[in-house]
This record gives sequence, C-alpha cells and structure tokens, in this order.
Amino acid sequence: MTAIISTAYSRDLGDELRRLRENNTSFGGRAMAAQLGWDPSKVSNIETGKARPTEVDLAQYLATCGKGIEFLQDFTNRYRHAFDLYFAQMPENLRTLAMVEAMATKIFSYEVLSIPGLLQTEAYVRALFMDADCESMEAIEKGVEVRMERQNIWRRPYRPDCVFYVHELALRLRIGDARTMEDQYLRLLFNADLVRIVPANAVRLALRTPLQLFEFGKASPLAYVETDLAKVFAQEPSAVTSSRKLFAQLDAVALDEEQSRNMLAEYVSSLREDLHDQRTDLA
Repeated sequence: MTAIISTAYSRDLGDELRRLRENNTSFGGRAMAAQLGWDPSKVSNIETGKARPTEVDLAQYLATCGKGIEFLQDFTNRYRHAFDLYFAQMPENLRTLAMVEAMATKIFSYEVLSIPGLLQTEAYVRALFMDADCESMEAIEKGVEVRMERQNIWRRPYRPDCVFYVHELALRLRIGDARTMEDQYLRLLFNADLVRIVPANAVRLALRTPLQLFEFGKASPLAYVETDLAKVFAQEPSAVTSSRKLFAQLDAVALDEEQSRNMLAEYVSSLREDLHDQRTDLA
C-alpha cells in the first residue's frame, strides 16, 4: 500500500471496495482488517481512496469478499489509473462524476451552449437527449433519470456553494418547445442567486471549452471537462490553476446577480410575448 494524493477516481475505487465488503461479508472495517492481518488504518485509507492498494492488497481484499481471479483481473484493469492526476472515462460512466458532485463543497461551472446539468429541468434534459439522437426512448428516459438523480445534492442539508456561469448563447439556443424553454428560464430565475450570465458579446469566452471546477473540504481541487467521446478529470496543479484563471475572466465580464436576474426575466417575458402573438395569429 502506497500513500499518495487521492483523486476522484481513487475515492470511487475505495467506495466500490467498501460496497463489496458490506454486500459480501459481515465484516466492519476493523473486522476486515483483522481478517486480512492489516492495520485498521490501512483498510480505512484504501476505502477512502487515500492510499493506493497493491495488486496483492486487492487480491487479498477481493478474495475475502468471495471474488475470483476473473473479477480481480477486471477490477484491477478498471481502476489501474485511479490515482492518475489526469484520467478519462467513457461518456456513459457517471458514477465518478456523481460522487464528485456529492462530495464537493464548492462548484464553479461554465456552460456555453446549454444550461448546466445541475439546473436543467426534466423536460429540458429529455429534449437534449432527443436532439442528441439517443438510440432509443429507453436510453433517453434512463439518461433523464440519472441526470435528475444527480440533482439530489440540492436536497442535502449542507449543499455545495455554487456559481454557474452561463453564456447568453445557451439562453438563445432553443431546446425543445416554447413551454420547455419557459420552464427552464424560470428554473434559472428561481436560482438566480447562483447564476451569472456571460453576455453574448463576450465572443472569446464563447470559444472556450465548457468547464467545471470542484473544491472539497480536504481533498485537492479537481477540474472537469466533458465531450461526446470522454469525460476528463484533471487534478494536476497546472490544470487547476488554468481553470481558476478562466473563472476569474468569467467573473470579470459576467453580469452580476441582479443584472443576470433581470436578463432572465426579460427572456421569460419575451418568450411569453411570442407565445401570445402565436395564439393571436391562430385566432
């Protein structure tokens, strides 16, 4: 076992080991340590992602959980890069991101062409997946369910401090029908204390990649970007520093809370006027 800086993925690894212990044995942490002949702190550090288990450690741990060699090989391959300061995951893998959001004490988010996922309405999410040409309605509904489950962090007694920078282009881009957009504007307006609108004339910032920066109570900060091909987590100090610089730029040009609130209200009013004109034309 090697002590090392924990990462989002190493905490995912540790959590998975803890689940295996709880689901496949009757041992608590100390009893598991006694069974393995380890110091209790070793089990604790591995299960919290604070220490890198060796392959022998994993073999002993998983064998105690009743797992065989094929499971060990698959598990080892899956978490081989868990302690890397840069790592990528398949787009459909949401476990690590959900854990990061749940553990964060602060979240800074920047979106250019869509509303931040943690503030999306269910109808907006569904329209996004439909526009993305998901394979089936079943896949769409599963995606909607998972996205909405991630928003459970708002029900926590101590939810993270958040600032969502949203480029005005995301407000202008029509996703779904008019009712979907109205409800989405209202959701943003209801959470206007968290939202900072980046005006449309901030063209250079519109060319930047959407980004999230997570801070934790004790763990190191983490930068995150998402593409159609992969989810990328970066905990290397230079990546975090670069992310902080972008958010400083956003803070300098974004509308303040009251200005953002007024702009959102204008979008709601404008959409309602358009809907009224459409009904008048139909009459």
